[in-house]
Amino acid sequence: MNSSLIESEKNREILPPKQEGSFKPEDDFLARRAEEDRQINRVGMAALFTNIFLAGLKGALAVLSGSLALTADALDSATDSMASLIVWIGLKLSTGKFKSFPYGLYKIENIISVIVAFFIFLAGVEIARKALQPLSSVPVITLPVLGGAAASVVICWLFSWYAKIIGKRTASPTLIAEAKHRQVDLLSSVLVLSSLISGYFGFNVDRFTAIAVLVFILYAGWELLSDGMRVLLDASLDAETLGQIRKIIESHPLVGQLQSLVGRNAGRYRFVEAVISLKTTDLQKAHLVSQKIEEAIRKKIPHVERILIHYEPSRRTHLLLAVPLTDTRGAVSPHFGEAPYFAFISLRLNDGVVEAHQILANPFSRIPKAKGMRVAEWLMEHKVDLTVVREPLRGKGPGYALSGSGVDIRITQSEDLQQVLETVRQEWVHSR
Repeated sequence: MNSSLIESEKNREILPPKQEGSFKPEDDFLARRAEEDRQINRVGMAALFTNIFLAGLKGALAVLSGSLALTADALDSATDSMASLIVWIGLKLSTGKFKSFPYGLYKIENIISVIVAFFIFLAGVEIARKALQPLSSVPVITLPVLGGAAASVVICWLFSWYAKIIGKRTASPTLIAEAKHRQVDLLSSVLVLSSLISGYFGFNVDRFTAIAVLVFILYAGWELLSDGMRVLLDASLDAETLGQIRKIIESHPLVGQLQSLVGRNAGRYRFVEAVISLKTTDLQKAHLVSQKIEEAIRKKIPHVERILIHYEPSRRTHLLLAVPLTDTRGAVSPHFGEAPYFAFISLRLNDGVVEAHQILANPFSRIPKAKGMRVAEWLMEHKVDLTVVREPLRGKGPGYALSGSGVDIRITQSEDLQQVLETVRQEWVHSR
């Protein structure tokens, strides 16, 4: 067979026109993170002062009434105050630069979390001890105590509503989580208020309510302790987050293989490191792919502080060939986007053996417009390495898309699929 039947467009590489300036994905990330940090700082400070006020109010009411449930609820608000303070400290540390700590001081946030968790457990043990002791006195529930408890419920509801509104407006996962946490606090406060109302009418359920609220407190303490210890011990990111990152990386058409992926937390922030094989030897293109992957990860995964991607050219062992067909018998179509069928052939490069051969109907052959671009995207989704066509694609949208994704394009005058396949064998197998 004559290898000249296929004319290479590779040495006339199709690239889109160069744009002035260079885009850095971290620029957009830093701008978005700065805005989110401002919102978190504003809501965080409001949460801190609100919880300090609620802790003081509930503590005073607990002293006046002798209610153990109010004491537990005051401790719950004090716990929330410490959590808000931790977020605020972490936010301040994240904006600082330290020569001796190039990776930041984010873990101080987790160290404080662990310390606070131990204090929460100690306070919880004390509340549990009092709740299990024989009853020495009945709480004195007065109208001012009921009014103060009701006011704390209203304040908690208003702040939950405020955090939810700001969270939705800024699409901040942190603020949305803050709003959900306040809803749990609201449930705890409503439970205590119900207990106080029962006590006012002579039904004393104070100790049982204190134990119920204690469950909320211990759960919050356990979350602080477990999350803090995982980060301090450099535990991996959770499987769901790593799975999302893996999917983003592997979806890029120029990524041949994801060799390794690791990630860890430090404070609220995430650090990701990946090793990938790319289907290109062009360093400039490889760097662009790395930037695109980084940008996609930052858009989908919140609080990613640093992404380190090591890339290297992949050693190709197989070639996936795509050829537009007129019919299923192997007649090569003169069209690209309008071709009714495409042959997908997996060719082993060391000996030229066809390992897989299938003919698929073109799902975009009958759409009114942009057939070529949709087909190009379809081929890229299939991770095609080479497409042989009779219709020149140079200077067209599909050509830009395919070439930019590392797909080799060849022009052929042959109308027979087997002849095209043999020519590809001569170029890609026999010349190796």
